[in-house]
Amino acid sequence: MADPGKVDTTKKHFVPLENNPEVFTHLVHLLGVSPELGFYDIYSIDEPELLAFIPRPVHALIFICPAKAYYKTREEEDETIPAYDGSGEAEPIVWFKQTIGNACGLIGCLHAVCNGGARNYIQPGSDLEAILKEAIPLKPSPRADVLYNSQALEVAHASAAQKGDTAPPPSFDHVGQHFIAFVKGDDGRLWELEGGWKGPLDRGVLSEDDDALSEKALQLGVRRFIKNMGEDLRFSIVALASSLD
Repeated sequence: MADPGKVDTTKKHFVPLENNPEVFTHLVHLLGVSPELGFYDIYSIDEPELLAFIPRPVHALIFICPAKAYYKTREEEDETIPAYDGSGEAEPIVWFKQTIGNACGLIGCLHAVCNGGARNYIQPGSDLEAILKEAIPLKPSPRADVLYNSQALEVAHASAAQKGDTAPPPSFDHVGQHFIAFVKGDDGRLWELEGGWKGPLDRGVLSEDDDALSEKALQLGVRRFIKNMGEDLRFSIVALASSLD
């Protein structure tokens, strides 16, 4: 696994996105996702009265995980898992390898809106529809090149990076957080998607009534990382669901 603290200054870097639902929503709307979808902060996964404010179904979660807990959880993965080499419309899930520095938030948003029920909200003729049309037939490395070379993606990301509540850091700063998307795919399975890993991870079958925020999905997904945090609970979760506007 690559040195998590080393920044490769030879490749393209974006200004990191603030883990803010308004920032994520702005980004995906610029790219062509319908205003009918938006992102929401999850303030607790254990208090039903707080979960009740989130529109359902939840199509995806973006889990922002501190580096220490991330690498501890990844160490539990089977190192013999081969690197993903899928492509084409027959894929159960669309996965993007991350080759742009500090684009973890962007890749997380793309994984959330390009899969499962959310994909139906990508508007015809949009930049995101064009990106997907070009990317899906390709293997992971050339697919990553589509994102790397997309001017529309770079412009939308730059706009979103200015929308946070705090001043954005320089593009070459090392952020030390990981943005992991958990998506209920059209195949009814929970998929864990992160551009810095070897590929998509199938976390198991969900029932028809389960969405990405159901207790079963949480057990298969984010709770695996939370148990490795110890007393450091600096994580956040953002949900993708129908807009309340």
